[in-house]
Amino acid sequence: MAADPKYGRRDFLKDSVVSVAKAAREFAAHKDAPREQPAAPARTDWLRPPGAVDEAMFLERCTRCSDCIEICPPGAIVSDVTNGTPVIFSNQVACELCDDFPCIAACATEALLPVADCLDVRMGVATVSHRVCTAGQGCHACVSKCPVEALSMDFHALHLVVAPERCVGCGMCEQICKTVNDRIAIKVTPARNLSAGALGY
Repeated sequence: MAADPKYGRRDFLKDSVVSVAKAAREFAAHKDAPREQPAAPARTDWLRPPGAVDEAMFLERCTRCSDCIEICPPGAIVSDVTNGTPVIFSNQVACELCDDFPCIAACATEALLPVADCLDVRMGVATVSHRVCTAGQGCHACVSKCPVEALSMDFHALHLVVAPERCVGCGMCEQICKTVNDRIAIKVTPARNLSAGALGY
C-alpha cells in the first residue's frame, strides 16, 4: 500500500507527541486511582452479649432487631458484618456488666435470658499468654480493673492467674491490656469455643 504523500515528517512527529501525551495521561490516571484493597477477613473472636443462650438456639431466636445494640450504654455490642447478629469485640469495647443489664431487658425473643447477677454471666474465659504478659515486670492493670475479681497475681511464679470459675468473659482485661501494652497478653476465649468445665459450670 502506497504511503500517503500528504502525510509528512511533521505530521508523524505531531501524532507521536499526541500519542505519548495520551499514554502519559492514562498512566497518571491509573497510578493515582485508589487501589482496590482485598476485603479484610471477618473476625471470629467475637463474644455474644450477656445472657445469650447456646449458639444454635441464639441463631434461631435472634431476629437481628438491634435493640440490644442500640441500648448498650458503653456501645460494646455491635452488629456482626457477616449476619447482623449482636456481638462484642472485647479488645475494642468491653462489656461493663451493667447492674440492670439493659441489653437483656431489650431482647423480646429470649435470645438473651435474665441472669441473677454479673457472676451468672458466661460470655467466655480469659486466657493469658505468659510469654507476652508484662505482669512479672510490674504491670497489674488488668487485675485492678477486673469487675469480678477473677484475676490475681502469683508473686512466687511472677505471672498472672485467671480463676475460670469466676471469669465471666466481659473482656475488660483485654481492653485494658491493649491500652497499656504494645501487645495484648490476655484474651477472652468465646464461650462457644470452650467446654462446660472450662466455663466453670
